[in-house]
Amino acid sequence: MTTIVMVHGAFCGGWTFEHFRTPFEAAGYEVVTPDLRGHGPDDKRYAVAGVSMADYAADIAKLCASLPEPPVLMGHSMGGLVAQLVARRTPVQALVLLAPSPPWGVHGRSLEETVTALGVHMMGPFSSGVEEADRSLMRLYTLDRVPEAEREGIIARMTRESALAVRETLTWWMDPFMTTSVGKLSMPVLVVNGERDIVHSASTARAVARKLGADFHAMPGMSHWLVGEPGWDQVAQIALTWLADENRAVA
Repeated sequence: MTTIVMVHGAFCGGWTFEHFRTPFEAAGYEVVTPDLRGHGPDDKRYAVAGVSMADYAADIAKLCASLPEPPVLMGHSMGGLVAQLVARRTPVQALVLLAPSPPWGVHGRSLEETVTALGVHMMGPFSSGVEEADRSLMRLYTLDRVPEAEREGIIARMTRESALAVRETLTWWMDPFMTTSVGKLSMPVLVVNGERDIVHSASTARAVARKLGADFHAMPGMSHWLVGEPGWDQVAQIALTWLADENRAVA
């Protein structure tokens, strides 16, 4: 039985995939959905303070290396960037990136991405150790296609995020250590993005796919929450079909 390790994005937890995992388990995969460091329900409020993207990647790489065989690695949003960094550290069968944050060297292609990065830059290199989720922006951009009752439930579960990890992700050009640098990867890679995504635009996702040498699939009408907004089951099926093609990963 092949294992799929699903890595959540910023301000979230392993609960992100509580519905999305179902089709993969039905197809015979074993699914693991870890909480990134400091994101667990029992973690203290400032547990993410000072945590780097490299720390997240090291933790997930250790998990992958502990499995009986190299897993399929899947990441959503910032978790997609964590997954890219993990794939540089330890063997994985394949990589599935859902609306991934871009690695070092890939600029956001949209005005909204530029404004967001500028806002993070204006915080300065010595901003608070943790960032609180901006729930208004989440409603507008991340969860804009999620039904209201479900959307508010997701927002209620949001947690803090490492300010350092946010800076390393969104203002990578200020990072002399090139923490999020990723080159072309040797394993098969699929990038899926919503055509209406404002957090990470489709044009940015295409640039990520080109940099990684990945296959790319755009989801018409979909936004950023590919793991839970209407159409998420189609996203899961696209990933399952892609994994099955050419025996990339057999459940």
